[in-house]
Amino acid sequence: MRILMVEDTEDLADAVVRRLRNLGYAVDWAPDGEAAEELLTQESYQLVILDIMLPGIDGQALLTKLRRRRDRTPVLVVTARSQVNVKVDLLDLGADDFIVKPFDLRELEARCRALLRRSHGIAASATQFGNLLFDMAAKRALVEGRPLELSGREFRLLELFLTNLDSVLGKDDLLNRLFSLDQPAAPNAIELYVSRLRRKLQGTSVEIRTVRGLGYVAEVRAGP
Repeated sequence: MRILMVEDTEDLADAVVRRLRNLGYAVDWAPDGEAAEELLTQESYQLVILDIMLPGIDGQALLTKLRRRRDRTPVLVVTARSQVNVKVDLLDLGADDFIVKPFDLRELEARCRALLRRSHGIAASATQFGNLLFDMAAKRALVEGRPLELSGREFRLLELFLTNLDSVLGKDDLLNRLFSLDQPAAPNAIELYVSRLRRKLQGTSVEIRTVRGLGYVAEVRAGP
């Protein structure tokens, strides 16, 4: 999933970006409100992690602009203020969730997972797809109790397919969601990742089909 981290404290931003990228997410970083606004008008994100205290356009103004143009991208607000009225104001402005500094990166991960699940209409972290159990929290996929050996990016690719079952995903869309702006990918990167994932899904109920000229579609078969 493609995530935008908007944070002016470079050390904190670097820690969050590295942590999420190690989990297979594509993460871009904007150090201020102006850079974030430009990225949000040019790129498509599935989640925004937004610090409220920013130079120039602050996080509150950015969130207001986002919602005024009917952008429903989930926003996790980062704030140093824990007062109830501050939290209420942020939720009323359109924030989907918030986390108070200083925070544990594990809590940030959990809140990100919850917002991404919610945006796809998935209530629980672990979901069964035929004989395949996909667990976002544990970052694992099991076939009849046997774990699939997936890299971080393969896991996120599988997550993309499972949260968009029966929908065609184009190669460009997959590329944009799997790779950050500063992570150039080879032209055939998606074909390679899909090919590897298909091999690992053999014997499962999940099948990834090529739709000629359009991209790929994942389907759950009645049997493996």
